[in-house]
Amino acid sequence: MAHQAPGPWPAPQSVPSDIGLRAYLKDCAALLDSVPHPSLVFDRRWDVVLANPAFDALFAGVRLWPGAMPRENFLRFVLFHPDADSVLLERESLWCLPMLANFARALERDGEDDGLKSVRGAIADDPIMEAAYVHGLPHWIRAVGEGGLEHDGAVRPVQHPDPRWGRTFCRVVGDTPRTLEALGYTRLTFVLRETPRRPRPLADRRAGRQLRHRAGHLTAVPLSEV
Repeated sequence: MAHQAPGPWPAPQSVPSDIGLRAYLKDCAALLDSVPHPSLVFDRRWDVVLANPAFDALFAGVRLWPGAMPRENFLRFVLFHPDADSVLLERESLWCLPMLANFARALERDGEDDGLKSVRGAIADDPIMEAAYVHGLPHWIRAVGEGGLEHDGAVRPVQHPDPRWGRTFCRVVGDTPRTLEALGYTRLTFVLRETPRRPRPLADRRAGRQLRHRAGHLTAVPLSEV
């Protein structure tokens, strides 16, 4: 069962006491545990508040990387974990850039938040990530439009360590109830699709191995522009 992140946001009026809030989150965790698809709840900083066993199973193969584990902060995992692209396929265009766009929005709303400023500093420490954030992201937003920034409804490829799923797609479903939203929390569920297994050509398998050995940063901006 998932944990509650430190420093919770104030409880909404519909949850009038700390005891009520704890009970509500405990029941939310029980609900998530019953969902067969990966599901998580995170706060305004993308700190993970709740996650279910199916979420843990999806990321079971990633190595320990302090500060960027999927159970700790999902934004940091997507952006900085070197194994993220082994699970989140087409990571740069379909996972990183939408997350960066939503992060930029959050930073505009609350630029003094220490957690958000810490992520911004980590982006600045990676020259390629910084160039993509400052220069590449605005071009991408103009190209895809506002609709491309939303997670809810997006269909994205993943590589599940369970061979029953393997390389497949998931529908990202935003299903945040009113009480969690009032707390500043967001719930996302990755609805996995079972797909017929087809062997990949040897050249594709070799290319995949080479990609997994590359550094875990964005490549949207050519090195010559950094």
